[in-house]
Amino acid sequence: MRKSALWAAAILLLPASLTVGEDKPARLTFDVASIKLAPADEQNGGIKPLPGGNGYIAQNIPVKLMISLMYKVPMRQIVGGPDWLNSERYDVEARADRPYSVDDLHIMYQNLLADRFNFKFHKESREGNVYALTVDKGGLKMKENDSPEDMNIPITPAPGNKVIGKRVPMLYLCWFLGGQLQNDARPVIDRTGLDKNYDFTLSFAPQLPPGASRDSLPPELQELPSIFDAVRDQLGLKLDATKGPVAYYIIDHIDRPSPN
Repeated sequence: MRKSALWAAAILLLPASLTVGEDKPARLTFDVASIKLAPADEQNGGIKPLPGGNGYIAQNIPVKLMISLMYKVPMRQIVGGPDWLNSERYDVEARADRPYSVDDLHIMYQNLLADRFNFKFHKESREGNVYALTVDKGGLKMKENDSPEDMNIPITPAPGNKVIGKRVPMLYLCWFLGGQLQNDARPVIDRTGLDKNYDFTLSFAPQLPPGASRDSLPPELQELPSIFDAVRDQLGLKLDATKGPVAYYIIDHIDRPSPN
């Protein structure tokens, strides 16, 4: 979702956007997309790429969560907009003209939000409370995974209050960890320097509301470590409370979706 290119030695430091004769990349969009309100009695939901990278599907998902997922920003950092962003849930089926990478599909979904919901926003960076994710002094315990992209969700739940990570990039891991730390309201920012995809298993006790006792958890969960200890001992990473830039997505305009 990002990058500049370098050309020949004579123009090594010249951005590709300034080179003569360069074609502007085509805007990435889905070939067709259906968007409709989910049935009022719908109980389950989910959102994921289609197998093979040919599109994206969402079932019973609020638009604010779509924005959060596609831009990898916690919902608490999405500011403004009407109440229906949370209360109304939508089914989306979007098809591409050929297979694409997950990153490209996310750009397509961002453009879908812009085109069909007339979504406009701007970003603000404010100094605030964050958790910095770094590599622990004991060393990294995740396994690097350089296998081809498989279109599976990177982090999925497993029995025993575990989550399984497969081909997880650091941006996604930070977004996931920030979602688990709801009580702290601190985003997790990546300071690991890691730029690969990683496999891991992570098991930790759920974060309790303020004032709640750990004794209120089922016995099998009481024995689990805190998320901070689990990240250190199981992943070889560390979460440090500090100050840092917090990105806020300020909604300038959004409409209900245009007709199919």
